[in-house]
Amino acid sequence: MQNKDNSSARGLWQGIRAFLAKAPMLGWLLGVIVAVFLEQYFGTQLAKGLGLPKIPVLFGFVIMLKTPLMIPSVFAYDLLIFFIPIIGVARITASITNQLAAALDRMPLIISAVLHLILLYIALHTWSEVSDYRNLTLRLTLIAVLLTLSLNIINGYMGEFSCSHPGFMALGAYMGSVFTVLLFAKDKLFGPALLPPELGPYLFPLGLIIAGLTASVGALAIAVPSFRTRGDYLAIISLAFMFIVKSLIENLEVVGGPRGLSGQPNWANLPTVFLVTIIGVWMINNFVTSILGKALNAVRDDEMAADAMTVDTRKTKIVAFMFAAFWAGVAGALFAHVLRYVNPGTFGIQKLAEVLAMVYFGGLNSVYGSIVGAVGIQIMGEALRPLELFKWILIPTLLILVMIYRPTGLIAFKEFNLKRILAPRK
Repeated sequence: MQNKDNSSARGLWQGIRAFLAKAPMLGWLLGVIVAVFLEQYFGTQLAKGLGLPKIPVLFGFVIMLKTPLMIPSVFAYDLLIFFIPIIGVARITASITNQLAAALDRMPLIISAVLHLILLYIALHTWSEVSDYRNLTLRLTLIAVLLTLSLNIINGYMGEFSCSHPGFMALGAYMGSVFTVLLFAKDKLFGPALLPPELGPYLFPLGLIIAGLTASVGALAIAVPSFRTRGDYLAIISLAFMFIVKSLIENLEVVGGPRGLSGQPNWANLPTVFLVTIIGVWMINNFVTSILGKALNAVRDDEMAADAMTVDTRKTKIVAFMFAAFWAGVAGALFAHVLRYVNPGTFGIQKLAEVLAMVYFGGLNSVYGSIVGAVGIQIMGEALRPLELFKWILIPTLLILVMIYRPTGLIAFKEFNLKRILAPRK
């Protein structure tokens, strides 16, 4: 009887997958856009009709945790606004969107990718317009994706265990903040702006690059001596580096010391964060799939064999370490300008635990996994915020279960194939 039940459940699941798999990515994006526009124009009326106090910000998790009696209303709202429109539009338009996807498939990949990214941005922008909290959560989630991918280069593709990422993020956050506040903002610490504030938005990308390069220099300082060691020793050295950076910033009064640094211009808006994240994902994916990335995998699997096959293992590891630190620094600069305040206490053990959780929850050696891990942990942390202390019991428990049953993460060792993602469905 049990085998029959398992067979029926498996057959049902395969039927659902076959039903949903007929729509290409283009169809799913159109479905999401329809859903978010429905919410924007009819969400308030529907929420009131279902007895909800307002439109659910994060799909109703906060409302359900605060008022469990609202659970049926939240499920009804999500079903009517999101699930039915998204699945319905994707499935109904499958024939047309498959033809469009086939036409795009015959064109250069960049055209199809840009079109899909425009549709994705429209969906995210429209969804975030409902509230400032959504907008903030979305920007922080995109930054978390960038940060998680950068750490996965070291802990996943290179096979080492580094704890230095909060330090790199801090270097980028403070250098990016000093660049913008010193040059373009009137501040108590730095005085009047040195350049016209109107130039700031155009030079902000330069500030992000400088922030990333500063983190790369910090990575070089730790990589040269520490790559003589491996395993636990590298973890201890990188952890010490994080504490050194944190203590150094706390004792530098020129950047605010333990009080932190504020006054960053509001230039890390959603379009900017989205664009930088997309560029980061593209460059990191190209890096890990390049010849250097394959050499990195060889070093991870067997360093002595890689050295025997003429791979310069030391150079490969240092380049990868600096490249990962660069994007951690960029993420730190964006983070500082999203919050418009930065404090050395932000870049401590808790930040390290968060980013490690995202990497190992999503999956090692996988761009897919890093995106899933960052989005999952970030949204879960925000959704469970009403639980306060219990939030930090549930999330670690979930991580423990993942580590027991999926030691390498949910989506590990899976290559990010953009052409396959955007291709039409047969």
